[in-house]
Amino acid sequence: MKGMHGYFALQNLPEEKITDKISRRVLTGAQGMLVFWSIKKGAHAAAHAHPHEQIAWMISGKMEFRLGAERRTCGPGDLVVIPGGVEHEAWFPEDVEVVDVFAPPREDFLTGDAPAYMRQG
Repeated sequence: MKGMHGYFALQNLPEEKITDKISRRVLTGAQGMLVFWSIKKGAHAAAHAHPHEQIAWMISGKMEFRLGAERRTCGPGDLVVIPGGVEHEAWFPEDVEVVDVFAPPREDFLTGDAPAYMRQG
C-alpha cells in the first residue's frame, strides 16, 4: 500500500460519513494509519477483532470500552492499546472525539465502506 506523504491539515482531510452517528478522517502512511473519529451519543461499535495493532486516544467525551473481558469507562486523555486479534467493543453514552492509530494501515478503511461492526448498531 502506498501511503500519503507531506503536510496536511486535519480540517482538509476528507470527512467520511460512516453512519448518521459516526464520521472519520483518515491519514495513512506506508506503515501506519491515523483515524480521527467524531462519534455521536448512542453509537455502538459492535464486538470485533482485526490483525492490526490499534492504539486509541480519547480527545473528548466518554466511551464504555471492552478489551477482551475487561470493560472500562474512558475519557479525555485516556489511551488504550489493543493488540492484533483481540476482540473489543465500544459504546458511546455521549459525543466523542477519538484518534486511532493502526499498524499496519487498515486497507479496508481505504475503500470508503462502513465496517460491518459499525453498521450493526
